[in-house]
Amino acid sequence: MSPPLPPLMLSLLPLQTLNKPWYRHLANEFARTFGSPFHRIQSSMILKFILGLFWYLLHIVVSLVHIWSYVIQQLRCYIISSGLFAKYRNFSLSSLRYLAVVVDSQEAKHTAKIKQLLSWLSAIGVKHVALYDAEGVLKKSNDFGQTRLRDQSAGTCLDGDVNCVTSRNFEEMSIELLSFTDGKEGIAKAASFLCSDHLKNDSDGCVRTETLFTEANMTKALKAVGYYGPEPDLLLVYGLARCHLGFPPWRLRYTEIMHMGPLKSMKYSAIVKALYDFSKKYQNYGS
Repeated sequence: MSPPLPPLMLSLLPLQTLNKPWYRHLANEFARTFGSPFHRIQSSMILKFILGLFWYLLHIVVSLVHIWSYVIQQLRCYIISSGLFAKYRNFSLSSLRYLAVVVDSQEAKHTAKIKQLLSWLSAIGVKHVALYDAEGVLKKSNDFGQTRLRDQSAGTCLDGDVNCVTSRNFEEMSIELLSFTDGKEGIAKAASFLCSDHLKNDSDGCVRTETLFTEANMTKALKAVGYYGPEPDLLLVYGLARCHLGFPPWRLRYTEIMHMGPLKSMKYSAIVKALYDFSKKYQNYGS
């Protein structure tokens, strides 16, 4: 179907001219050339306006959701820190026998924050902690040269206090320092032990059997070379990456991992909530 004639052309030409076949053809070509692009441009502009408006509305909604989430989080942190809820003051840590803390190597250089974290954990009641950073910054630091730290200072524990220490010392909290090299060295020594043990058993027997290493064999080898270690019940990750950053994987078979965000934004209330949530979870390892 041909597009309609422009109203301006209909008003300027005499009536008898409108019935001429050549004029009808010329008018149709004119409308096809000048009318259709105008309508397409107009429709395109309307579509762009609608899409742009939808994008800005979506952006506003997402921003409002983030603001609301931030306000709720800050309010919850304040309530936990102030001790208004009794459930966050008194909860059992019987299911948390061993806690692991993974810190990004760049943030591990801030030893004051690490000591503050250990002080908070000791105040909550954690007895055994494994500190890990991939590059071994904590192991090389003079502040963490011993496996037991002492702090007899007294004070309060608020999120806004950077120099906060607790009234309880953490001299009885055992601390294990780990790095990525511990995992590599442990795997290498365990593999060497398995190989030598296999060659020894193979030389004693007359019939060669297919080599098959199971999880039990690996556990036995790691225990033999002294790199097995206790398995943490909970692992807290401080850093931008949401992973264990190379923590020895054979010690994470049943470990729950929680990402806590950057170390610089560490909050006492966030630690309390993480430990409280863990204490309320039912763990079923199977039969």
